[in-house]
Amino acid sequence: MPETHIPGDAQNRAVGDDDAGFVARCRRGDTEAFAVLVRRHQKKMLNITYRMIGDYDDACDIVQEAFLAAFRAIGKFRGDARFSTWLCGIVLNHAKTHMAQKTTRVRREGVSLDDPMKPEGGHLLNGLCSSEESLVERIEKRERDSKVQECIGSLEDEQREVLVLRDIQGFSYEEIGVMLKLPEGTVKSRLFRARNALKDSLLRVFGDLK
Repeated sequence: MPETHIPGDAQNRAVGDDDAGFVARCRRGDTEAFAVLVRRHQKKMLNITYRMIGDYDDACDIVQEAFLAAFRAIGKFRGDARFSTWLCGIVLNHAKTHMAQKTTRVRREGVSLDDPMKPEGGHLLNGLCSSEESLVERIEKRERDSKVQECIGSLEDEQREVLVLRDIQGFSYEEIGVMLKLPEGTVKSRLFRARNALKDSLLRVFGDLK
């Protein structure tokens, strides 16, 4: 993966990156240090990937492949950005490759591309349900979350990725720009369109959101 440089505040954040010590050990071949980084970031990376592609099992495979790629490329990481930002860029590249391959396969098999992405087997990455929730509440929550994911999945790829990174995962505009190799203004404009498109989709599914 090509190295990227980010100036100013983003670079200052990288200096204080909590992962820096483990990254340094990884660069010296310490596999246990990388295992720590995996435990720290696998849930977030899995959530990002799932939100991007809508399939839990495929998301697990993609994240595993992305971590392996990150381990092989760790020597190229110089700390110009936070490790999580660099890692997320790798994850996104793998997710995009998967989506492109899936699109090609779907077109070849003649399946409609207009069908929204749906979670397989009802898997959702929203944590365990509270033991105080009733069965009905759990079912309703699962169905609601599934519909929200379908709405996210209906967005254009470029809109979906900025929405997931900013509104769901909380990355800064600057960090997203680094991951996607885009100017900050482009990130903001895509996010604006993504939010409007998602709102329209949610309104069609749920009605008035007030």
